Amino acid sequence: MTSRGVGRWVVGGLWLVLSVTPVTGQDLDPRAYARFPVKMRFVIGGFGYSDGGIVTDATSPVQDAHATVESASLGAGTSFGLFGQTAQIFAVLPYSWAQASGLVGGQATSITRAGLSDMRIRLSVLVHGAPALTRAEMAGLPRRTVLGTSLTVVAPTGQNDSTKLVNLGSNRWAFRPELAISQPVGERWLVDAYAGVWLFTANDAYYPGTSVRTQDPMSAVQAHVSYTLKSQAWAAFDATFYTGGRSTVNGVPGPDRQSNTRVGATVVFPVGTRHSVKVACSTGAVVRFGANFTTLSVAWQTGWFGSGTAPSR
Repeated sequence: MTSRGVGRWVVGGLWLVLSVTPVTGQDLDPRAYARFPVKMRFVIGGFGYSDGGIVTDATSPVQDAHATVESASLGAGTSFGLFGQTAQIFAVLPYSWAQASGLVGGQATSITRAGLSDMRIRLSVLVHGAPALTRAEMAGLPRRTVLGTSLTVVAPTGQNDSTKLVNLGSNRWAFRPELAISQPVGERWLVDAYAGVWLFTANDAYYPGTSVRTQDPMSAVQAHVSYTLKSQAWAAFDATFYTGGRSTVNGVPGPDRQSNTRVGATVVFPVGTRHSVKVACSTGAVVRFGANFTTLSVAWQTGWFGSGTAPSR
């Protein structure tokens, strides 16, 4: 196989791992469309650790691939009224450290990267069941079915060198429109379901700087079942399925179409009146191609509005 051919296979393997900004449908975000008051401000700092193998085609020259990715992130957001409905905007910027190793054409190789990853910005609107209300106005209201929609944008702010095959940044934009329903069950249970699709622009300066890489849309669905504990704490079981996303380099399609399932769990508990801690873990349940990671993340959120109670999300 030519070096260019080997390069395309590597794209289908290690590139998926070190493009660590979550643009792959692997998101697991329970209660993302839960009701919340307007005029809320929050800041989130988090750290994530992912480790595992990379599933490739049996005929690929990339075999026995393994990767570890650590990522620290800082984000901020606010809630507000939009056409009488509750809306929220949030932005997060990660810094990542990644190490990947494997056999490429029978030769042992390894890659290490460190730097900024791509920024993510999300605008969500609760279009039904959540009129724009203050914290005081929401007090005592019964729980209701909520319908929501959102647009997530991933901007190419990450580290990228067109002379390198593998980068932390993708050097292209990505957009995910999404629809969601959040259904309360009884006094403590909440069931969420989301459906969205990732859309990608082209990378016109792909390795070695003169190639064009495109990617097919990737569909993704999520489902979450959560239970509210005492004092605003809650726990959730999470699952997602994503499919598509096949890449093409200079008109030549790659072997990297995905059709994977992940499952996980999330626990959130308050710390004082303004803070909360979120702990989440997930792992691949069915992985036919791409990163088969086990991921653990911890985030600290500080929120304030009115008298300053920690957000319940």
